Amino acid sequence: QVQLVESGGGLVQAGASLRLSCVASGRTVSSRAMGWFRQAPGKEREFVASISGSGGSTSTTDSVKGRFTISRDNAKNMVYLQMNSLKPEDTAVYFCAARSVGSTIITSEEKRFVYWGQGTQVTVSP
Repeated sequence: QVQLVESGGGLVQAGASLRLSCVASGRTVSSRAMGWFRQAPGKEREFVASISGSGGSTSTTDSVKGRFTISRDNAKNMVYLQMNSLKPEDTAVYFCAARSVGSTIITSEEKRFVYWGQGTQVTVSP
């Protein structure tokens, strides 16, 4: 079992930056790909970014390319999402997710992630 806890969300103005953190406990996450997803009010949850087990490969959805960066620190069992130049359309609950052990390849498919955090709210005002 892996427990994931997100933090770092908040209310900011458009153009600001936030750094989301996700701490994993229970089992190491170094052998798993990790990801960030988000869900805006009235919308389905969508992929934001994914990072391989080693951290050497990353993927981000087109709407956040050049603004968001995913990273990880396996020694600390942490995954981060640096969000710059935030826009009102980035407003959502952001979820950290982990794949099963040994699944180190990045993916944007929600069904490939088996562990989920409770989410952290990010609100961007105009």
